[in-house]
Parts: sequence; C-alpha cells; structure tokens
Amino acid sequence: MLKPRKIKRYCPKCKKHTVHNVEKIKKRKASELKQGQRRFRRVMRGYRGFPRPKPEGREKTSRRIPVKYTCDVCKKSWQPPSQRSGKFEIGE
Repeated sequence: MLKPRKIKRYCPKCKKHTVHNVEKIKKRKASELKQGQRRFRRVMRGYRGFPRPKPEGREKTSRRIPVKYTCDVCKKSWQPPSQRSGKFEIGE
C-alpha cells in the first residue's frame, strides 16, 4: 500500500476537509506489568516448558498497519481503524 505523505481528508474538529500528515505508528515496548506478561513470566519460571503450543500452518501474508493522521490546521491527530496490507510505504 502506497500512501502520500500529505492527504486531504475530513477533520472532525475543524468540521471541514483539510490537509493531514500521514504517519505510520511504531510499536512501543510491551509493559512488564501487564497481567498476561506477569502470568507468562510466572509460568516460565522453574523447570517447566513453554506454556503455549507452537503455531501450526503458515504465517499470514498481510499485517494490520496502524496509520495516524494529523491535521495541519488544528494539529489534532486521528487513528482510524487499521487496514491489512502486505507492505506499507509512505511516498512524497
């Protein structure tokens, strides 16, 4: 999927179509304090094996790409529902 760096779309705050900057959202570091991670660390302690089965079958060909749009006028950001794409590229 090729997206332009600037795109004209509707801004709910300005209540009109304005130019938006397109930015791919980077994945942040997972928190060690979340319940799932605490459970995983507890299960992995000691002499036990890995708590989950190995994934069967092939890997999916596409991933969900989260994209953030920032309005040039009011500087408000939006993150609409992500779309699936095999590869993602921001052009000029």
